Amino acid sequence: MIRKKAVAGVASAAAALLLLAGCANTGGGGATASANTGVPNIPAVTSVETPKNAVLPAGDGKATCPATTTIAYVGAETGPNAQLGINIYNGIQLAVDQHNKSNPGCQVAFKKFDTEGDPGKAVGPVTQAVSEADIVGVIGLPFSGESKATGNIFQQQGLVHITPSATNPSLTKNGWTTFFRGLGNDAQQGPAAAKFLTDTLKAKKVYLVQDDSDYGIGLAGTTSAALGSALVGTDKVTTGQKDFSATVSKILNAKPDAVYYAGYYAEAAPFDQQLVNKGFKGAFVGPDGVKDDQFIKLAGDASSNAFFTCPCIPGELLTTFAGQYQTLANAAPGTYSVEGYDAATVLLSGIDKGKQSRADLLSWVTSYDADGLAKHYKWDSTGELQAPAVYGYKVQDGKIAYIGPIGQ
Repeated sequence: MIRKKAVAGVASAAAALLLLAGCANTGGGGATASANTGVPNIPAVTSVETPKNAVLPAGDGKATCPATTTIAYVGAETGPNAQLGINIYNGIQLAVDQHNKSNPGCQVAFKKFDTEGDPGKAVGPVTQAVSEADIVGVIGLPFSGESKATGNIFQQQGLVHITPSATNPSLTKNGWTTFFRGLGNDAQQGPAAAKFLTDTLKAKKVYLVQDDSDYGIGLAGTTSAALGSALVGTDKVTTGQKDFSATVSKILNAKPDAVYYAGYYAEAAPFDQQLVNKGFKGAFVGPDGVKDDQFIKLAGDASSNAFFTCPCIPGELLTTFAGQYQTLANAAPGTYSVEGYDAATVLLSGIDKGKQSRADLLSWVTSYDADGLAKHYKWDSTGELQAPAVYGYKVQDGKIAYIGPIGQ
């Protein structure tokens, strides 16, 4: 998700992953199979460097703006996958707090609108947000389905919105000029995940399971296409499903080395738990929608076989940011916390430059070209980042650990 120069050790991490691909399941260094399972032991990367020229929300402290100036978060605060939304709005809140502390002449208000992450419920909160004239920019929506359902509403009102986490590639093919994606999409993540599965994890046989969300459907398509002959089976599950016994039975009969799940952690956790309880010994790989501490909490010890792909960097390894976030949220940064912070910073920096109407702030984002903490932010004419990347993670000792860039 960031340019290669922004992460300390990215080159060495990439080289390490190439080495791992050649050493997986061996008794030497690098990725070695556990004594009890077929899951490789890939070393974690423990440090990430903050880009030296990253734009920060405090600015120069000289900004002035009307007292009514407001930005908003629209997305999940409650619901089965709410933690992903909570991670984002805590990042936004931190950016707003830092901005307002440093700029007494520009106190930007911050409002939140809860969609529960549900496309069917998102239209109401989005309609409310765009109707409030003081709101000049929005961070959200976190999920692809709700973004698809509401993009036209933002477009009609000329209100810029930056999603820190919605990855379905089709979202930038609707002709919207107000939508900006603050990360790579699934057209990048799917092939990177396939390469990670086959090259690094050395999986010769992969079984792919998708949920029924726009996110899961899109990601399953790009991943399965890239897996080619390594794909030995597919199945579908539904949002809210709890019993995965039929799918588990199909997987065990196919005898794959790894399972890839395209969906969110609310279903991924019980699915992985049921797989392991029935004797599955391979790796369980999920995308950014699964990469959350809630997955580990819900799956329990079964989560030790899990890896994740994500177009996001580990905010917990950005030392200064992580400490500031911990003070605010009484928790470590989660998936997309730093991307939420960066998206808010893009909007706040525009406000500080006098871009305080919806039209002016939209123009500011359209031409933006600067480093954030997570990556370089510069968008093409469709709202896609021009230099996205994908990163890998694993569960280690009951926590999510960073293992470096993947799909290189």
